[in-house]
Amino acid sequence: MIKLSEDSKKSLIEIHKNNSITLEGNILKLIDTSGDNEFHEYISAAIEKDKESRKKRLEVTKTVQKQNEELVKWKEKNEKINEELKTALTETEKLKNNAEKAKLRAENDLDILQKKTQYELIGAIVKSSLWIVIGIGVTTTLLFSYVVIKDLENDVIRNAWSNIIGILLTNSFSILGTIMGVKYATEKSSDTSSSKKCEYCSK
Repeated sequence: MIKLSEDSKKSLIEIHKNNSITLEGNILKLIDTSGDNEFHEYISAAIEKDKESRKKRLEVTKTVQKQNEELVKWKEKNEKINEELKTALTETEKLKNNAEKAKLRAENDLDILQKKTQYELIGAIVKSSLWIVIGIGVTTTLLFSYVVIKDLENDVIRNAWSNIIGILLTNSFSILGTIMGVKYATEKSSDTSSSKKCEYCSK
């Protein structure tokens, strides 16, 4: 046990009365208070005060630990949310790029289909026109040949045949020229629209 002098005891008691400051810690359990009731009361009060201080410090420590645990959980949750946001943004970019590619493919397929339809239509018109020209020319030629073979009056038929052949040739070239002009204009407009589309996409 630790024995203090009378002066030390009185000094500690005076400090407690004037400033409310007492000894703290486990040393209080080692101080000998036998034979001095006033100092015994001081030590008892100091021990109680030390217990209260320890209790408050323990509560503060627990509060700080709890707050630290909450902060750690919040940090982990925040990091998880950030990762999910990054993943969502990446997926959105992929979907956007896929949508743009699909749009370009669809536009390209539509353009090809339109050109194919136009070419098929032009081909059908050309074939029909040629067959009509050939049919009329053959029919007229056969009729003229029959008249010549039978030695019939053929001046009118000869003139009619010449006129019909001339008209058919003129019309056939006119039809072909019109079809080729339409085809050229269609291809030119398609190239122009494609170049505009590319400029817009590049912007």
